[in-house]
Amino acid sequence: MKSLVPKNYKRFLEDLKSRIRSAQLRAGFAANRELLLLYYDIGLMIDSRSRAEAWGTAVIDRVAHDLRREFPGTEGLSPRNLRRMRAFYRAYPLSKAGSKIWPQAVAKLQLVKWPQAVAELPWAHNVILLEKVKDPAERAWYAQEAVGHGWSRNVLVQQIESNLRSRQGKAITNFARALPQPQSDLAQQMLKDPYVFDFLTLSADARERDLETQLTQHVARFLVELGAGFAYVGRQVHMEVGDQDFYLDLLFYHTRLHCFIVIDLKDGAFKPEYTGKMNFYLSAVDDHLRQTEDKPTIGLLLCRTHNKLIAEYALRDVQKPIGVAQWKTQWMRTLPKNLKAALPTVQAIEQELSAVKKKSKSKDKKEMAH
Repeated sequence: MKSLVPKNYKRFLEDLKSRIRSAQLRAGFAANRELLLLYYDIGLMIDSRSRAEAWGTAVIDRVAHDLRREFPGTEGLSPRNLRRMRAFYRAYPLSKAGSKIWPQAVAKLQLVKWPQAVAELPWAHNVILLEKVKDPAERAWYAQEAVGHGWSRNVLVQQIESNLRSRQGKAITNFARALPQPQSDLAQQMLKDPYVFDFLTLSADARERDLETQLTQHVARFLVELGAGFAYVGRQVHMEVGDQDFYLDLLFYHTRLHCFIVIDLKDGAFKPEYTGKMNFYLSAVDDHLRQTEDKPTIGLLLCRTHNKLIAEYALRDVQKPIGVAQWKTQWMRTLPKNLKAALPTVQAIEQELSAVKKKSKSKDKKEMAH
């Protein structure tokens, strides 16, 4: 019986699906672009009229009321959103050439002074950027990163609040000497300092294994903080060298750098001897796991604190590519220094609680004796 499925049907179907998805994606971009241009146009009109006629805030409320009455099923016409539209225009004003031919200029993106990435982001992302990032250059950087990495709104907020831009590429490394160009520059930008693990709930007596366990329990959020390209391979990865067993804390593969990443976790200050152990791990991974097409394995020492000069000295003559960075928690990152100094440490609080419990037990025993 002749088959009902023609030859090469599967390839034909996949090609058809790909074209449909591409068309849907283009339609989505086009719809988003038109919405941004509409909001920009509304913001421009409100700003121009309010400046010319000295409108008060109540007028915008009236505009929102009348628009929602005329377009009852249309979202985004609240007073708050209209003010956001005005802020959107003010953040990216028309060029001089565009201002002369307004409103036709609004339909021409090149006459609007916004970064290309802004036009590719949804309105909700742009609102976050407007409200949380005031510096134009910094806002453009986060917009580009959001587009490049496909960040959701929550991830964008997290990266802004953790001050990603100031941390990116700041790890102490020997990459300039240990890796060829352009691999060294790409690897340097891959690492941060410090890393912010605001999802950790570590007690004062937590050990490195506790840190490792929590990071792997929250691997999705851990990967977000590590950045784009990191693929989780495993924890306590076993390696046998010279009839002895060794275990890597965490092993990743970086899909953009095309290399393995070994992460060694330290719940204390950086020590020079850590580089020797990491150098050994990298040699073992290069010999046992690295494939012909893979680039040299990179090591990252994540410590609670580090002294920059000591770390630089320790890495100076090491041949394998190694980076040193700090890890912090949300509490450690957000409290002002003067407030941190005034507050008791976690250890002091736990000691005080322990003393209270002992005192309470002693009191109970005395009362029972009487």
